[in-house]
Amino acid sequence: MRRKEAIRKQQAKFIEENGVICLNNVSKSYSSGSPALNGISLKVRRGEFVFIVGDSGSGKSTLIKLLLRELVASSGQVSVMGRDMAKLRRREIPRLRRNLGVVFQDFRLLNDRNVYENVAFAQRIVEIPGREIRRNVPAILATVGLAGKYKAKTTQLSGGEQQRVALARALINNPSILLADEPTGNLDPKNSWEIMKLLEEINEAGTTVVVVTHNREIVNAMQKRVVTMKKGVIISDEEEGAYIDDED
Repeated sequence: MRRKEAIRKQQAKFIEENGVICLNNVSKSYSSGSPALNGISLKVRRGEFVFIVGDSGSGKSTLIKLLLRELVASSGQVSVMGRDMAKLRRREIPRLRRNLGVVFQDFRLLNDRNVYENVAFAQRIVEIPGREIRRNVPAILATVGLAGKYKAKTTQLSGGEQQRVALARALINNPSILLADEPTGNLDPKNSWEIMKLLEEINEAGTTVVVVTHNREIVNAMQKRVVTMKKGVIISDEEEGAYIDDED
């Protein structure tokens, strides 16, 4: 017990000093060709809202996979919530991911189940008691504006509504960090802004939000921290930043 408490204190100190996400001189190479990431360093502090932008091939997707521990860095250190991803045992990965809510461009919903079951699924896999699930799911659906849609099949929903279901599923376990990978990529402008407003509200409630996007209009309008990547390196990191046009 004392050892676990000491580890928790050590992780809390690391987070305080280095942020909930910390990359230190990280590179990632695949077997074919040039590195996807080349010596990048990045800190995201608790409660920040950060956009990560860049053209296809800039390394954004590789970065997200490193944070989810789908990949391991070739060199350098990646830490999430004070945990060194390279030292994380396989059986510890699910516990880490409970602290990470993830929203993707393609929603990744279970189309054979209704809205309630899609969101409840995220709680069942971490063995939340049924009584709590029955309380938590309606609450989070109300938060994302889907209180009246809990019985609907996901195939009956609009794209914006499907993304709200995905967002509810990502948030149901109260993650410390929300990673959103092109969350507005399949949405029209109206639904895109509604999703971004929800993400901003979630951030204001205390969740760290990291958004990977190509949406120049949203990035420029919201004036959050903007990290720009190009060919595997970070070329700009600006508070209240803007989308940088690619110039060779």
